[in-house]
Amino acid sequence: MTPISDRLDRMVRQAQATGRIPAVSAALHRADRPLWTCTVGGTGNDTPLDPDTVLRIGSVTKTFTAVLVMQCRDDGLLDLDDPVGRHLDLPAHGELTVRRLLSHTAGLQREPHGDVWDTLRVPGVDELLADLARVERVLPTGRRFHYSNLGLSLLGALVARRRGGTWAEVLADRVLGPLGLAATGPEPGDRAATGHLVDAYSDEAHPEPPTDFGAVAPAAQLWSTAPDMARWAAFLADPAALDPDGAVLAAATVEEMRWPHTTTDESLWAAGFGLGLIVVPRPDRVTHVGHDGAMPGFLAAVYGRRGGDGTAGGMGCAVLGSSGTGVEVLDLPHALLAAAAEHDPAEIEPWRPGPPAPAHLRGMLGRWWGEGFESVFSWHDGALRARGADDPAGKPPSVFAPLPDRPDVFRTVAGREAGELLRLTRDERGVVVRMHWATYRFTRRQETFDGYDFRAGG
Repeated sequence: MTPISDRLDRMVRQAQATGRIPAVSAALHRADRPLWTCTVGGTGNDTPLDPDTVLRIGSVTKTFTAVLVMQCRDDGLLDLDDPVGRHLDLPAHGELTVRRLLSHTAGLQREPHGDVWDTLRVPGVDELLADLARVERVLPTGRRFHYSNLGLSLLGALVARRRGGTWAEVLADRVLGPLGLAATGPEPGDRAATGHLVDAYSDEAHPEPPTDFGAVAPAAQLWSTAPDMARWAAFLADPAALDPDGAVLAAATVEEMRWPHTTTDESLWAAGFGLGLIVVPRPDRVTHVGHDGAMPGFLAAVYGRRGGDGTAGGMGCAVLGSSGTGVEVLDLPHALLAAAAEHDPAEIEPWRPGPPAPAHLRGMLGRWWGEGFESVFSWHDGALRARGADDPAGKPPSVFAPLPDRPDVFRTVAGREAGELLRLTRDERGVVVRMHWATYRFTRRQETFDGYDFRAGG
């Protein structure tokens, strides 16, 4: 059998050759294996290409700005449904909410005022904010997904204002430092590859001009290495593996960011957009979460893997390329993650006996009927759970947490009916004879809504 590293190396080499990309740097992070890296090509300058080579990650920067926004929310500095004008003095569009800007559903035009891609002159923060009076709301708010660099730029300015520093200072202090992303930052440094546009009809690769993105930095400015970005991807997919104490962001908040708010293409449903994150569904209930990036001369794709057989904890992949048209970069992380999970799966943890269910719940475990369908309630890993009797094996169960002052009432904290209450009803002997979940009645035998019991005949 081909070692997995050889298999992954070959995939990178094929993508680099097919895409005619001067430099490709790839890395795969997972909690149960050493870091895998692969580089192919050259930097286009006097520095050698290796895993420490810095390339531009473009819009992957947005995921960092989104985390900074969610930190502000968790610290009580803002609410996601606040109008952005509550925190910034704006001449227009101040009614757009933080949530809409994060999910690209605000309807704001894509770029700042002016022909920034012709001039490569990007405004400073004060000019960008003042020019909001000259930009359009191109779609009604909430109508559909419409990508906006301008929207994320506003959120970067908001974070800087609320934290009392520049966006770059806040990012370094609150994310890059705590997660050990030492090679990531707004400047390329002396280890950077040169970005190129490769001629469609010859083998010429012409350097693209380096650009500083000024006030649009929170949307696209950052440079990084593939190992740093693989670690970041792993954080987005499995924050508890890289930040177990939640120093950067609580795992529950990252989970909130991953929930899709909209589809990016209503005719395909191939990807969703959450709060600053792209969510890509894969077969067998696997999802890849992260972002793509493009800047003159560079493409990047950074994704972590969640769910499915073989997926390891803290699993993230990054592919960075030095060609603005080498689109093979964009699909490669998804292929590398899938290959690693299939051909080098995570070890299977042995099952071990655990403590019994609490005495007051043991009698209610087993099969119940509601709405004509059978469900199985069980106690596993210290929590009450429920699954449909016919659910496929990979479907996650519902998980319940007791209310502290009501021992027979539970809150659904995951899975089907998340947020809803489960209420137990006991007879005079203390036996649970009926349950109500999201107000629907559950009984030990199949009954109609008016209480007809098929087994009893009445």
